[in-house]
Amino acid sequence: MSQLRPLELRSDTFTKPTPAMLEAMFSAEVGDDVFEEDYTVKKLESKAAEMFGYEAGLFCTSGTMTNQIAINVHVNQGDEVICDALSHVYLYEGGGIASNSSASVNLLHGNRGRITAKQIIDVIQPDNLHHPVSRLVSLENTVNKGGGAYYDIQEIAKIKEVCTAHNMALHLDGARIFNALVETKESPKQYGELFDSMSICLSKGLGIPVGSVLLGTKDFIKKARRVRKRWGGGWRQAGYLAAAGIYALDNHVDRLTEDHQRARAIGALMSKKSEVLEVLPVDTNIVIFTLDNGILSSDYVKKLADVGIKAATFGKHQVRFVTHLDFTDQDLEEFSVRIKKDIL
Repeated sequence: MSQLRPLELRSDTFTKPTPAMLEAMFSAEVGDDVFEEDYTVKKLESKAAEMFGYEAGLFCTSGTMTNQIAINVHVNQGDEVICDALSHVYLYEGGGIASNSSASVNLLHGNRGRITAKQIIDVIQPDNLHHPVSRLVSLENTVNKGGGAYYDIQEIAKIKEVCTAHNMALHLDGARIFNALVETKESPKQYGELFDSMSICLSKGLGIPVGSVLLGTKDFIKKARRVRKRWGGGWRQAGYLAAAGIYALDNHVDRLTEDHQRARAIGALMSKKSEVLEVLPVDTNIVIFTLDNGILSSDYVKKLADVGIKAATFGKHQVRFVTHLDFTDQDLEEFSVRIKKDIL
């Protein structure tokens, strides 16, 4: 194992609270959130809801929880969820759509995880007892498995029209929605107008220790709160974490562009490596590259660790880097020095 100072690029979930964020956490006014008496949790939920133009919010432990709660509220047993085959709700949430909501999934194959209105129209089930009811469309923005790709809002508007016309709900897995927004320059409320529910993660690019917020109507969130409790998601003095979320929304959104710039620099460096066949377009803070077919990603990640670079396998021959607020310009300079060495 390398004795070099580690450069953490496995995920943007590895960030630590900044001193200012810790100060906000330590001074938070807290209560019992199960009794809906934690002032700081209420403040975060209201702040996030107002930011995106929703009536209410629900603070939860993770984006997986907010996504799965949303799906459970939207669908009935035996209904169908339409999403891309690369979607986090399908690939990385423990089979939750089936196990939590007894729903089936109709997988589409979009462009780096982004599906279109036409694709959805083509797979909506007919009103026939042999088929599940197409009840929910779930989009992910940015798309983790698609290398941080983000949607064109005009396409989302078309998808919303399809959903409305066919009595389907539209949910957004917005795990990295702020990464998309700083690139497109669209406002959060422009997105809020298009989705019936939205999950926004605060523990990735925004850097809080724990937590995501589910957004929707008051009635939707009331039902979601009941599901959260049933799944053991009620928590007590959660305001200490909510305070970090409030601080992050106030201070950590605009700086995401710095992560994107560093990710693009990393992508450019990796494209020059002889063992790298392809680097996916670097749209935000995720860099995914494909290795020569003779090189296993698991072996390559071990070699990177030998020079103090921490990366994640992302398939048999793919590796992922993710930049974040704890990966600085100095770290990028050091990365540049180390990656130019012969890794293999």
